[in-house]
Amino acid sequence: MELDRDALQKKVHELYAREHADLGERGTLERLERGRDWDLARTLGAGGVLVFPHAGVHDCGYQVAACVHAALDSGADKVIALSVLHAFTPAMESARVAVAAGEDPAAFEFWGIQGPGIDGRQEWRGDHALISWRHFWRAELERRGIAEKDAPTVYERYPYLAGGRPQDLPGIDELARLAEGAALVSTADPFHHGIGYGDAPEQTFNHDDAGLAHAKAVIEAGIRLLEQGDYWAYNQHCVAAKSDARDSGQVYRYLRGPMTGEVLDISTTDSSELYDQPKPTWVAGALIEWTLDR
Repeated sequence: MELDRDALQKKVHELYAREHADLGERGTLERLERGRDWDLARTLGAGGVLVFPHAGVHDCGYQVAACVHAALDSGADKVIALSVLHAFTPAMESARVAVAAGEDPAAFEFWGIQGPGIDGRQEWRGDHALISWRHFWRAELERRGIAEKDAPTVYERYPYLAGGRPQDLPGIDELARLAEGAALVSTADPFHHGIGYGDAPEQTFNHDDAGLAHAKAVIEAGIRLLEQGDYWAYNQHCVAAKSDARDSGQVYRYLRGPMTGEVLDISTTDSSELYDQPKPTWVAGALIEWTLDR
């Protein structure tokens, strides 16, 4: 049965609204406090990259919070939040599949970088990937007593169809200029797994210790490919791993150059209910630190 992408997008937004309402002020502050378990401001200040998940906020909100703290403490006056752009239309999915099969990204109308203040396509407006980032950013500004006008400026950017050639994406030169002196964070759910994501039942893992070890190994395999700057191999890794970071990962590696990546923490979200599928159907999110190679 073909996936109803319109219905799924609506369901995702309803789920996010419900989960954030359930989180409330207390839950938000608890995750902001837990995010202090890592001190990553120097990583961003030195030009590195931090990656946080966008799965269930109850599960991974503290990882988002860690990146919010790092961005605010980095000393940068601008922050780039480099987001995934989910394929919530059949045409977007068809383009993504075609590019992974070797077709030229330039043949598709979605090729490029979207975001606030950029003319052209506006699919980013319906995406959910930065909802939790915005939530914790606003909450931490309020907690610190920082007026929005006095806070670093956040630029949301959504690349699509890098296709192993991030250097050719329309708008990449403008983004590279914007990234100079900016704190650069990104979001990814780099491992989707289970029956609801098309895995054969006999080949699935539960999200227990064995499943987490498998997820981490897959995520780290993708990190190694980006370390090598092998964009096409990374693009194809993301297809196999069902990672939604195929475009954003290529772009931040291109923008920052040679880096070393490390999984600092991993979390999971059960998504069987979201897809109306049996368990196991789950997502692994990771807090990933990228430091510049010297």
